[in-house]
Amino acid sequence: MLNFIDAFLDGITMYRLVLYYLIILVIVALILSLFGTLPFSPFDLAFSTIFILCICYISNKIFSYIFKAPTNVESVYITALILTLIITPNSSFRSLPFFGFASLLAISSKYILAIGKKHLFNPVAIAVVLTAIGLGHSASWWTGTNWMVPFVVSGGLLVARKIQKEDMIIVFFIAALLESVLFGLGRGTDVFETLKRVALNSSLLFLGFVMLTEPLTTPPTKKLQILYGALVGFLFSPQIHLGSIYSTPEIALVIGNIFSYIVSPKLKLTLKLGEKRAIGSDILDFVFKAQSKPVFTPGQYMEWTLSHKNTDSRGNRRYFTIASSPTEENIRLGIKFYPQGSSFKRAMANLDANTTLIGSQLAGEFTLPKDQNRKLVFIAGGIGITPYRSIIKYLLDTNEKRDIIMLYSNKMESEIAYRNIFDVASSNLGIKTVYTLTEQTGSTWRGRSGRIDARMITEEVPDYAERLFYLSGPHAMVAAFEQVLLGVGISRKNIKIDFFPGFV
Repeated sequence: MLNFIDAFLDGITMYRLVLYYLIILVIVALILSLFGTLPFSPFDLAFSTIFILCICYISNKIFSYIFKAPTNVESVYITALILTLIITPNSSFRSLPFFGFASLLAISSKYILAIGKKHLFNPVAIAVVLTAIGLGHSASWWTGTNWMVPFVVSGGLLVARKIQKEDMIIVFFIAALLESVLFGLGRGTDVFETLKRVALNSSLLFLGFVMLTEPLTTPPTKKLQILYGALVGFLFSPQIHLGSIYSTPEIALVIGNIFSYIVSPKLKLTLKLGEKRAIGSDILDFVFKAQSKPVFTPGQYMEWTLSHKNTDSRGNRRYFTIASSPTEENIRLGIKFYPQGSSFKRAMANLDANTTLIGSQLAGEFTLPKDQNRKLVFIAGGIGITPYRSIIKYLLDTNEKRDIIMLYSNKMESEIAYRNIFDVASSNLGIKTVYTLTEQTGSTWRGRSGRIDARMITEEVPDYAERLFYLSGPHAMVAAFEQVLLGVGISRKNIKIDFFPGFV
């Protein structure tokens, strides 16, 4: 069952998954309202949804034009649907100013409440905070009802698995529930009833699964994400207050967003193409001109936005590892292209110097350990070689020696990318690279043949038990590599996997 779920998640972008999840929640709410289990009519919900969607869409068009920023249609729909799911639906004309103001604030906050073109706050959270102050209307979080819980949780678990932020979400839940229980005990409230009320009849689940996990306002590393989840969870309880100002879910999240911004990297890039060349079979190496030398850690990734016509269901955003080293002046991306590729990939293949590529949300922990004496093994499949190109180029430029053995698997020799860098690293730093091909055979090939398996690892890395392993490549390939390592006795704590939200 998990294999089927993972296969489904591998084939869909994170943003598209969240969008489908929210659409399903609205449909479920429509059905439940037909049977009178929710405190509003189906017409109220339909009217509110359409009105909020229209205001968000129009507002985004206007602000994107004014600020000359690329539009992400999925984000507009996601923002609108989240607003719909936390503001009580109403078809009365008296509700229109509230709905319209909240929608306008949510969209405008992405452009106005931003530093370096990166918005500071979760758009929906800051919108309902400001409407509470300005209009005296706040979110009801009506989705937090018994009837909606199974659907919120089931979809939320898929999102958590896709983005692999389970630790942050769990810590948030624990902190919020513990805080509520402690306040409940102080008032003599039954613990079980407190847990039931907070878990099943509050904003807890929707906030944790949907809003807490918004990528652009979440810290980049697991340790910081855990602190972020704990902070928002601690502030979740309405008993937390400063004078006469009592906490609400949206206030808790906004304060968490401030913490996230303080501890997160501020890198955002607007790039123009400098060079594009083939470096392997269906592999292009893109070199972009950077206005100033970017600051990042070798092995990290960014979210890349490319506006293009006829955008397909995968959207106009992707996550790619930075293939260049921070010692280089330009930014480099290595991208594999497939037959029947997405509209994004087709637009990338046709990229020219007149098109702008936007890089944001620098993150990733697929980086070198601080201990320079730690022995390492890099295992790469296909275009999963890009983080190693960044790391090894950095080691070359800084003349930093590390004990590294790299196993690099491809189908054909023509698919081997950045071979010149690895060959130089072999000569200058003693980094050993083992190339293996899974489909090509013949007398002209001097490397290894076959998949990376237990035998190959034990033969090429005799001291494998002493090393830290790095795995990068397509999800299915990485999962296979991981099973091989577990099979030869490598513990999970000695395996690092290159992860970013959405490999497609």
